[in-house]
Amino acid sequence: MKIRKMSLSILFLSLFISFLTAQDNYVRSALDNLMYKQNYRALRSSSAAENLKENGDDVSIDAGKSLVIADLKGPGVITHIWMTISSLNPFYSRSVVIRIYWDDNDKPSVEAPIGDFFGVGHGADVPLTSAVVSTSSNGRARNCYWKMPFKKRAKITITNESGKYGPIGLYYYIDWQKHDKLPQNILYFHAQYKQQFPAKHGDYTILETKGSGLYAGVVYSAQNMELGWFGEGDDRIYVDGESYPSLSGTGTEDYFGDAWGFRHVNRPYYGVSLWEGYYPGDRTSAYRWHIPDPVPFNKSIKVAIEHKGSVYTDEGVSLTSFAERQDWLSSVAFWYQSTPASFDEAMPPAEKRIAPYKVLPVKQLSVRGNPSGAVKESDVGVSFMPMKADATLEIDFKIEKPGRYQINAIIQHSLFSGKYQAFLD
Repeated sequence: MKIRKMSLSILFLSLFISFLTAQDNYVRSALDNLMYKQNYRALRSSSAAENLKENGDDVSIDAGKSLVIADLKGPGVITHIWMTISSLNPFYSRSVVIRIYWDDNDKPSVEAPIGDFFGVGHGADVPLTSAVVSTSSNGRARNCYWKMPFKKRAKITITNESGKYGPIGLYYYIDWQKHDKLPQNILYFHAQYKQQFPAKHGDYTILETKGSGLYAGVVYSAQNMELGWFGEGDDRIYVDGESYPSLSGTGTEDYFGDAWGFRHVNRPYYGVSLWEGYYPGDRTSAYRWHIPDPVPFNKSIKVAIEHKGSVYTDEGVSLTSFAERQDWLSSVAFWYQSTPASFDEAMPPAEKRIAPYKVLPVKQLSVRGNPSGAVKESDVGVSFMPMKADATLEIDFKIEKPGRYQINAIIQHSLFSGKYQAFLD
């Protein structure tokens, strides 16, 4: 027994050291920039008020409208993007879209919903820590550290597709370097959103492009439509038109650096930013950054993954352990390419990117609090601020017909807050 404990302790120590080494290597390479004199000029495009004495530092974007948040004259390199958004839309991070245009192109080379671009799908806000994207403030503060060089011009737009939810308030930083010149062989950053609701027959294509460059990673999201595990599918990467993939994997969780299913985990180059489980309606988002191991291509590349797994009846009887599933899949592929590319495939509109939830604003429901005086209505919902430990809040809503439902509540804490327990019926 002592030998087992000793071996287990050594194993944990080895894993911990390996994780620290990955982080340490990334930080060390960034710290190298501080040892030498730099020839660029550090600049920023932000939402800061022109009057430096004012505090109104956000910009408003009406529903259906776009705003240019950066129009930069090169040569230059975008090094950091930060943003946070205020919105009445519970799925705003799937409805708000970022687009980036390189060198006067009229079509974007980056096009993705804000949430997916920063590592989390489904319009969900969750915290995430990785080497190139991180979120905090319960997922509402988003940071991107992908390096994005450009020779002539970079234009970044934000589009609000929130529809009936009205305008958004956007705070943002675009930090970039102005250079006198850049090497001629720079590669341009690309990101493209795709989805299949539900998944079609055959492998799901994450990326397919022509040209020369490097595949750099993916954010992959799934929403279960059947009871069971969706992740038995293998990844396959086809380089320069080959019929048999140069890189072939052993399972979905294996490609994303995990094993024996998924659970919530954040690592520098891989992780599962969102994990809810195996039931219909449950959501998953996973990321894999090919930063230490990019996949080069000279003519073309195709990155695909099977969508196979187990299916069970409601009673827990196994129908199959390995078959194509009808889950809803979405992804953002990240890659670098020698010339800016655009996309022939149009991104679906916001209402097609979000599951058909029935949203019930609390202000339109019957709300009772104990004590009753602790319930206050506001512009954004209902606040409940009791000054005793055993206070309760009851919210009534009707189900139109019997069936299986998943119920989610969006609850935010403020200065006076505490623990709570939810009960149904």
